[in-house]
Amino acid sequence: MDLKKVFQEKFNTTDSQSFFSPGRINLIGEHTDYNGGHVFPAAITLGTYGEARKREDDLIRLYSGNFPDLGIFELSLKDLTFKKEHDWTNYVKGMVKFLLEAGYDISTGFDLALYGNIPNGAGLSSSASLELLAGVVLEELFQLDISRLDLILTGKRVENEFIGVNSGIMDQFAIGMGQKDHGIFLDTNTLEYEMVPVELGEYVVCIMNTNKRRELADSKYNERRAECEEALARLQKQLAIKSLGELTEEEFEKNTFLINDPILEKRARHAVYENGRTIKAKNALVKGDLETFGKLLNASHASLRDDYEVTGLELDTLAQTAQSVPGVLGARMTGAGFGGCAIALVKEDQLENLKEVVGEKYLNVVGYKADFYEAHVGDGTKKL
Repeated sequence: MDLKKVFQEKFNTTDSQSFFSPGRINLIGEHTDYNGGHVFPAAITLGTYGEARKREDDLIRLYSGNFPDLGIFELSLKDLTFKKEHDWTNYVKGMVKFLLEAGYDISTGFDLALYGNIPNGAGLSSSASLELLAGVVLEELFQLDISRLDLILTGKRVENEFIGVNSGIMDQFAIGMGQKDHGIFLDTNTLEYEMVPVELGEYVVCIMNTNKRRELADSKYNERRAECEEALARLQKQLAIKSLGELTEEEFEKNTFLINDPILEKRARHAVYENGRTIKAKNALVKGDLETFGKLLNASHASLRDDYEVTGLELDTLAQTAQSVPGVLGARMTGAGFGGCAIALVKEDQLENLKEVVGEKYLNVVGYKADFYEAHVGDGTKKL
């Protein structure tokens, strides 16, 4: 899609600046971000493109090439309340609202046309991509003196307080801080992070999309979060910890009696062990040990299936079938689960075979098609 041309047609002007904001995959470290553990995401080259310009009045006009039937939304700087019927524009509205509340000078409205090539509802974080895109557009148009971390934290606030999804910091962080050919090893407790080269040699990451929509706000995400909080509260009666991510596997196993509930114990076990796997995975990548990295991906999927119970038929079919394909070092679901995507680390010359074998099995078991994308690790949100 020629977005400059679309902007010109919709807003009757050629005067616009161009932006890009990526999606993200999480290599490993799933459901650890709100449990105070480590995550290991990377920005990808699929994402959201934007064309924007400042206006003289207080009108905000928004158009998405992905939802042409919705037409142009017209909002006012004076009314930035959440409205369900305003659909995707609430993410942009939330960013404007919270930046204004923080004292940033957004004195006029603006025109913004978007187009994203992240599959909708795939769990590759199209919402955080949009939040950070809006943030960088506002930073640029109004010359805001704002740190990237503050934009990231504003995006998380929009998700939590404006949209109502109780998510962690990982998505916005990966998208805001992404760097080509690097994963981000992030301690979600302290926000200390390390850029780790993702050098895969003859291997590539294949994203496998279930094509099953999952809406985070409506999924069991908040339920899992509450279960982990309850497990933590029970452990805290005798342990001086602030999060599950502070426990080693040994400490956890010694103290499971405090939890005293088999379901809560399974949920907490996933959070603790997944954090350990993430640390091991980062060390494996630094050493260039892709085999160990692949085994950790498989173990992560098994834990998400058995202890955290967020996979389901679609994701299990993709990940488990991929694990049996020659040339695949590992495969797991990525994202919140209940649909969305899985990833496989596959030898490049086996990529087509993977698509064929997994695609056929998925169609037979699930009854509709999966989609496959080759993922490249790219830069974070930026002005083009």
